[in-house]
Order: sequence, then structure tokens, then C-alpha cells
Amino acid sequence: MAGPLGTLRVAQIGFIVRDIETTKQKFAEFLGTPVPPTVGGGEFETTQTTVNGQPAPDANCKMAFFDLENIQLELIEPNGHKSTWQDHLDAHGEGIHHIAFGVKGTDEKLIACEAMGLKCTQRGKYGDGGGEYAYLDATETLKCFMETLESY
Repeated sequence: MAGPLGTLRVAQIGFIVRDIETTKQKFAEFLGTPVPPTVGGGEFETTQTTVNGQPAPDANCKMAFFDLENIQLELIEPNGHKSTWQDHLDAHGEGIHHIAFGVKGTDEKLIACEAMGLKCTQRGKYGDGGGEYAYLDATETLKCFMETLESY
């Protein structure tokens, strides 16, 4: 049985970092992999990012992705503006931010999670707009954020 997300398959673990260039070098060295490129979080016109339900055109970040055999590791360097990433960095420093699950039916999954007391703190589209993410604050109960990832 799978809980409110309908899956037990973890897709990604995300880390908040202050210096993505240094951190991705260290991860690549540890993993024995090439250093991935750093990419931006996208333009607001595409991402339509919301923070606590409000449009957040300035919320952005730099990211780097390590695609491992069984999971993706994501490094996120916030840009200093209000976002779940920046809030986490300010409150807790660097470290694990989220565990992500691939889902279908984001709206339905968020309703189920909110019924369990988790709050959606940030939501938006990724890439060329062909996918959507949402962060659920589970820091009190599960000790990190949970993320839904849906590709259309």
C-alpha cells in the first residue's frame, strides 16, 4: 500500500547549498562521476512559481543534477529571494531539503497530503513547462520536505 502519493518509488533527494560550484565538485569527486552543468530555475513566465499560494516571480535558484543508477541527487543554491529553498537555508543551513516522488494527478495528491497536515509551501513548473513540482512541508513530522514531481 502506498500512502497519499500513491507510490513508494523515490525519484530524487534534494540538498540546499550555499555554493553550488564547490559542492557539485565535491559530490562528483565522491561519486566518481563527471561534474554536471549548473542550470537556472527558469523564467517566471514558464515556471509560474508560487510561494505560500502567492505568485513569486523572484523565487529562483541554481541547480545541478546527478543522475545515479537508482535515484537523482539535486543540488539547489537559492538566489536570496523568498522561496522554500531560501527559507530552509536561512533557518537550517545547508543539507537535505526534500525527498521527491514522481506522481500523476498533482492536485489530488496535494489534497490528500494536506488532509494529513502537510502544507504546500511552493509550487511551479519545471523545464519547458512540461512538468510540475510541489513542496510539502513535512519538517515537523518527517523531518524534511516532500516533493511531488509530475511530467505531463
